[in-house]
Amino acid sequence: MNLQVEYQPPIDAPLLRYFMRYDAVNAKTEYLMHAHDWGQVIFVTCRVLELEVEGERLLTPADIPIWIPAGHRHSSYNHNDARFRTFNIAADLCSGMPDKACLLHVDTLVHAIMNDFARRELEQPQTQADWRLCEVLMDRLHIAPVHNSYLPMSDDKFLAPILRALEAHPGDNTTLAQWAKRVFTTERTLARRCQQQLNMSFSEWRQRLRFLRAIALLEQGCSVQGIAHALGYSSASALIVMFQQQAGTTPDRYRSRLG
Repeated sequence: MNLQVEYQPPIDAPLLRYFMRYDAVNAKTEYLMHAHDWGQVIFVTCRVLELEVEGERLLTPADIPIWIPAGHRHSSYNHNDARFRTFNIAADLCSGMPDKACLLHVDTLVHAIMNDFARRELEQPQTQADWRLCEVLMDRLHIAPVHNSYLPMSDDKFLAPILRALEAHPGDNTTLAQWAKRVFTTERTLARRCQQQLNMSFSEWRQRLRFLRAIALLEQGCSVQGIAHALGYSSASALIVMFQQQAGTTPDRYRSRLG
């Protein structure tokens, strides 16, 4: 049974320049659609975060935060237990940030500052040093590369059924040429539409999907060999290569970091 939760900000949130929140939610929990008068950067520290923002789906693994501008309506659903943090920014301080929700590829300094805040359970800057850290955090967020979605979707008549089928069976190794025959088009047409609709190749999209599923299976305690088999890889080493390309670390190190 799904649990529906209403977002509850601090009572004095509209008066704050910066504030931080640290949340842990159970599996099958839905944050109902809402909006607030401040900008928000959401850092998921465990699992994969899935949001709907202004009618668009955003999905991201740990370490890639999501930016939500002030006033944008959004909701989220957690298939599994999840932990995340938010850095909340008064609307008048959001100048220079993207005008639509997106993913931010932030550097290690951003994560180090958020980890420091979380370790101290800091909800608002208390000292001059805290204020300086918030300003540094803003500077780093302003220059972070922007991506519209980690795993974009499409309603294209050719692509949509393929993407839905792969989401249901991420270990499917059907080639692009074989998919083209199934949906009655050409491989060249599919490749072109992947770039136009997804801003990436078919192989990159499938790799990202498998990476997200690999994270979920790691957190369930599955072995690397078992995950490789489930996701259509011929060997554990092939999975490890993919995982390092996406996360910059091995599956076992990633799992150890999550505890």
